[in-house]
Amino acid sequence: MKIGLCGTVSVGKTTLVNALAELPQFKDYTFATERSKYLRDLGIPLNTDSTLKGQTIFLSERCAELMNENLITDRTVIDVMAFTQCAESIHPTDKISYEEYARNFIGEYDYIFYIAPEGVEIEDNGVRETNVEYRELIDLTIRQTLKTYTHRLKCCTPIKGTTEQRVKQILETISL
Repeated sequence: MKIGLCGTVSVGKTTLVNALAELPQFKDYTFATERSKYLRDLGIPLNTDSTLKGQTIFLSERCAELMNENLITDRTVIDVMAFTQCAESIHPTDKISYEEYARNFIGEYDYIFYIAPEGVEIEDNGVRETNVEYRELIDLTIRQTLKTYTHRLKCCTPIKGTTEQRVKQILETISL
């Protein structure tokens, strides 16, 4: 089963993946978590400064993750598409072409869980964008992308609350 968490910056996706990794139900899973610091240190522009090449690297990471039989990841193709749409340095026609290609991989997730930002403060980890307006723009773009590609999604469920509540909602949804 391939489970992806999507949502804007600093909503607890990585924390949630780490909590799920502790559960015996997921002992045979691959867990993929935030790699932004590593990528930044390679010189790949992030957030508003992202480039088409940088977003292509992010998409290739998501595709590599999807090659796993059992996966839980804190980023999905949906996230990459949203960040690409919001990148200031990517030309609008390139954004369209990118989305047309990236959307081919959406249906490979068995479950995508949308994590809402309500009630979660932005945490500055030294890498992620801490601008509230940018966070809201990414969230809006993710929600619009999910709505646009509803027909390609097997299961997209919004979850919220504490980490424990989120874990419970995920387990109930996937019946584990």
